[in-house]
Amino acid sequence: MAFPISDTKSQVLSTYHGHPVFECSKCSAVIALQDEVISKAFSGRDGRGYLMHSATNLKLGKKEDRALLTGVHTVADVYCLGCNERLGWYYMKASDSTQKYKEGKYLLERERLVKNNNWELE
Repeated sequence: MAFPISDTKSQVLSTYHGHPVFECSKCSAVIALQDEVISKAFSGRDGRGYLMHSATNLKLGKKEDRALLTGVHTVADVYCLGCNERLGWYYMKASDSTQKYKEGKYLLERERLVKNNNWELE
């Protein structure tokens, strides 16, 4: 299996200071703001997932047509920029008109993320 270029840890951006975020469960790179969740009722390859408006510190894998629960979609797997862990996929195109709302969105797998609420203890 071919993996994206692996030496990208230096490209990880430090973002969203003080805001509730999702981080990579493997390397703690910030992946998305918790406020970007559209739905928590999605399914990924390995369990439940979040449909997200946007994400950061990700790199795209190869584009492919994939048969998912809601039909065939053109997607690209997304990998953490910090450690190359596969975190989900990016929806490029939906063949069914009722699924077009997913285009340009991310499916991030819940078990590959950690919620960090960025609470400060006094």
